Amino acid sequence: MLSTAYVPGSPNWIDLGTPDTAASSDFYAAAFGWGYQSAGPEGGGYGFFTQDGKMVAGIGPLTEEGAGAAWTVYFHSPDADATARAVERAGGTVRFGATDVFSFGRMAGFTDPTGAEFAVWQPFETGGLEVVGVPVSLTWTELYTTDAGAARDFYRAVFAWEAEDMDMGPGMTYTVVRPEGTDPDAAHGGLMRLPQEHVDAGATSEWHPYFEVADCDAVADAATAAGATALVPPVDAEGIGRLARFTDPSGAPFAVIKGATS
Repeated sequence: MLSTAYVPGSPNWIDLGTPDTAASSDFYAAAFGWGYQSAGPEGGGYGFFTQDGKMVAGIGPLTEEGAGAAWTVYFHSPDADATARAVERAGGTVRFGATDVFSFGRMAGFTDPTGAEFAVWQPFETGGLEVVGVPVSLTWTELYTTDAGAARDFYRAVFAWEAEDMDMGPGMTYTVVRPEGTDPDAAHGGLMRLPQEHVDAGATSEWHPYFEVADCDAVADAATAAGATALVPPVDAEGIGRLARFTDPSGAPFAVIKGATS
């Protein structure tokens, strides 16, 4: 499970890039009850979603040409420049090179060989999100990819993740990942091949976040009432919990889950 005791390779930040930060802030306030805090005039329109006064995510305007609304998952890196070199050696692409964010940390953005975008955060003053794993905060990260084998090899090369394959039925494998040297309880995400019919319909590789919720159905109702599109209505997953997947009104995909043990 996720923890704020961040270690190399673990998710330590997420943020939403959106064409309309005010509208997106209103949506997540309605769906999750999140507050909003501006990063100030020097932040370039960036801000923070908050829950009980603690940072649960970032939000900012789209800055890359042609980009669409999306959540970006950041993984802890002790050296963002070294991670950039590892990404290139493993066949990925550097979207933007390592740069300092004031005195808070150092970040860099990448695209994996299957086309999924992600980033890293090297902490200075800010270690990462202030709360995870409780309603309504980040609890899991998931990659839908056009090539699960290539994705698994890439991320293991870059982050040295431990990986365990789970049989999900005929032709389906779900790979659970966790930071190097940790036990299975430290799992933070999964990799899964996109169904061919989704690829044929135009789906591309993407990371998306899961947010823990106290009541999946109630949050699904609130999200759709606020303008989200349900991709997967609330459904029970044996031994995992009750989950649902959406795109928010700006088109960014995300998921919610009421964990089986939460």
